[in-house]
Amino acid sequence: MKFLNGLTPVHDLTYSDVFMVPSRSAVGSRLAVDLSTGDGTGTTIPLVVANMTAVAGRRMAETVARRGGIAAIPQDIPIDVVADVVEWVKKRDLVHDTPLTLTPHDTVGEALTLLPKRAHGAVIVVDWENRPIGVVTEADCQGVDMYTQLDQVMSAELLTLPAGLDPRAAFDRLHEGRHRLAPIVDGDGRLVGILTRTGALRATLYQPALDGSGRLRIAAAVGVNGDVAAKAKELLEAGADVLVVDTAHGHQDKMISALRAVRALDPGVPVAAGNVVTAEGVRDLVAAGADIVKVGVGPGAMCTTRMMTGVGRPQFSAVLECSLEARSLGRHVWADGGVRHPRDVALALAAGASNVMIGSWFAGTYESPGDTRTAADGRKYKENFGMASARAVRLRTAEDSPFDRARKALFEEGISTSRMYLDPQRPSVEDQIDAIVAGLRSACTYAGATTLDEFYERAVVGVQSSSGYTEGMPLHQSW
Repeated sequence: MKFLNGLTPVHDLTYSDVFMVPSRSAVGSRLAVDLSTGDGTGTTIPLVVANMTAVAGRRMAETVARRGGIAAIPQDIPIDVVADVVEWVKKRDLVHDTPLTLTPHDTVGEALTLLPKRAHGAVIVVDWENRPIGVVTEADCQGVDMYTQLDQVMSAELLTLPAGLDPRAAFDRLHEGRHRLAPIVDGDGRLVGILTRTGALRATLYQPALDGSGRLRIAAAVGVNGDVAAKAKELLEAGADVLVVDTAHGHQDKMISALRAVRALDPGVPVAAGNVVTAEGVRDLVAAGADIVKVGVGPGAMCTTRMMTGVGRPQFSAVLECSLEARSLGRHVWADGGVRHPRDVALALAAGASNVMIGSWFAGTYESPGDTRTAADGRKYKENFGMASARAVRLRTAEDSPFDRARKALFEEGISTSRMYLDPQRPSVEDQIDAIVAGLRSACTYAGATTLDEFYERAVVGVQSSSGYTEGMPLHQSW
């Protein structure tokens, strides 16, 4: 990356402070751009779901890996639960989604509780041998008593598709039958999945992030306190494909010690660590054993570090400096935090990141772990909270004495509760990924790049005023 007209900024920059200018391009199609990363994580799109309790769970991990990204399970989840999540994700299909199922005698109320758990928006009604006999959507449940049994409201006109059917053929059958979705069945007619028309399309556009055995990839995080080596060993034995050694202030002795302990295990998977915002921090973490350095202090939507402490750094400049140092050492950086729009993802990659970590943006989707709630104005939302907030500290210190927990809860650097509203037009993380990938592919074509490495080499970035940033915003109504 280079700055427009060779100018060197005199102050640090956020993503909103910069823009990218187009260059001469021979790339004729957005689909000609390869978005796979070279940092060893196996991602085919440069997106990592942040290890936040309100964001990264099994549904998120499954869905994102199927589209080529990877999710990091948070460090405050018990190891037996993490092992269960890893095993579950690795058993998921590469094309069709996991179905929600109920029996004919279950109720509308039970269906309404399950429906927001998946973006496909359907419950498959199965018989006692797990064969699909009907489908229920939210529309079927409107104006119906909550105790009504599903056999009274379900649609029995089912189109089923055989497991292993080519996604293009599946789309054609759904389109010809005028069906939005269909249960996937095995040779005995038993339910194994569900596929929508949009899901079939996506299966032709994305490449899943797969491990050496052809299973979906998943990352897991560990903190810097306690027996880090033992916890990391358990995560490796559980099947984690990436280890994330995580703490808010990554440039500290505890992190160095934790990294050395993890590296001594000879993990055989990439080790990411952070967070830092300087070249010096990158050097120290790489020397201690990090393959990937997480960059970002204070840019996250749930983080109050900068307002509480004055500590942090504008994210674009932090990523730019840290990526230059990491590349000189043969390592990589993840840009962690501060992305609110697809443009921010593109600019983070232009600054040299190999992957972009997203947290709060994905909290307001069907796939995040929390329950979907409805505000007074009818809008749907999910609760989100920062990982340095008092709420997160309580979860991480559950085994401490009440006195120690109370003392730690007095000091927080994060929001303990926030409403992340679901976008009515893009309520699924897959919808958000579509928007991000579309913007990123276009950015690459503007730069004349067919790979992320070429994008970094060819990107030309300028500095703009706040008015320049505002000028680039679309108007949804006349002025």
